[in-house]
Amino acid sequence: MTDVSIRPAAAADIQACAEIWRESINDYTGRLNQHPIPDDLGRIIRLHQHLFATDPGLFVVAEREGRVVAFAAAVRRDRLWFLSMCFVRPREQARGIGRQLLETILPPAGGDAVLATAIDSAQPVSNGLYSRFGIIPRLPLLSISGYVTHPEVLPDLPPGTVAVPFETIASGPPGGPGHTELTSAVNALDRELLGVEHPQDHRFLRTEGRHGYLYRDAIGATVGYGYTWETGRVGPLAARDEALVAPALGHLLRAVPSRGAQAVWVPGAAGSAVELLLGAGLRFEDFPILLSWSEPFADFERYLPISPGLL
Repeated sequence: MTDVSIRPAAAADIQACAEIWRESINDYTGRLNQHPIPDDLGRIIRLHQHLFATDPGLFVVAEREGRVVAFAAAVRRDRLWFLSMCFVRPREQARGIGRQLLETILPPAGGDAVLATAIDSAQPVSNGLYSRFGIIPRLPLLSISGYVTHPEVLPDLPPGTVAVPFETIASGPPGGPGHTELTSAVNALDRELLGVEHPQDHRFLRTEGRHGYLYRDAIGATVGYGYTWETGRVGPLAARDEALVAPALGHLLRAVPSRGAQAVWVPGAAGSAVELLLGAGLRFEDFPILLSWSEPFADFERYLPISPGLL
C-alpha cells in the first residue's frame, strides 16, 4: 500500500482527472507505437462532469501532498455497478493505489449488485485486478472506424419500419406527453436489452448533440433506437430483434452527414454489425476493449453501448 489519501472528488478535480486519463493511456500506448491522445480534453471532461453529476459518491481521487495522482469513477444504474474509469499517473503505478480506489467505491460484499467494466486488452495488470473482484473479461468490444467506401452494402430498414427523430416525438414542452412517450419507449428497450434503465445517460447524449431515432414497425410498435452524431460517432443502438441491428446501423451511418471518419463501438457478439461495417469500408482500430462482468446482465447481440466508459 501507499501513503496517499483517498477522498471524494470535487468539481475542481475534473481537469486533473482528465489529464491523468490522457497521461496514463499515452504512457502505455506509446510503448506500443500507437498515436497519442491529442491535447483537446473537452470530450473526456464533459464525460467526467456527467459521472460526477449523476454519481458523486462513486467518484474518488487519490492525493499526495496536495496533488491528485489517481482517480476512479463508477456509476450505479439500478443493480448494475459499472466502473467507468480508474487511472493512476505512470510514476505512481504499482503501489496499490488503483486497488485502494476500487475498494473505496465497490458496493458492499454480499449485495445483489452486478459488477462490470470495460478495460483495454493491452492492460493485463488492470484486468487481473478487476478479475480478483469477480469482474472477469468475457467479451471483446471492438472499435471500428473509417469511411463508408461501399455504401451499396448498407441495408435499408425493413419494409414498414420507420426511423422517427427523437425531436419529432418530444417536440412539446419538457414533461409533456411526447417526452413521456419517448422516455417510456427507450426505458423499456433498455430494461429488456441492458437489464437496467439509464435515462440520465440518454439526457447526457442529447446534451452532447447526438441525434436519436426511435424505430417503429408497420403497426407503430417500438422495435429499437439509435444515435448518430456529426462528429462521426454512431451509437448506442438497441434492437428488439437482432435482425434489425444491421439495417439500423445502415440508417444511422447515412442519417447525418459526418464531418470526418465514422466510428462505432461493437461487441463481438454482434457479428452482423461487425461484418456490415467492415464490408462498408470501415476497419478495426486499436486493441480490443474487454467487457468484463461478475454475472450476465445484457444482451450484447442486440445492444451496442455508448463507449467503454459509459454503457
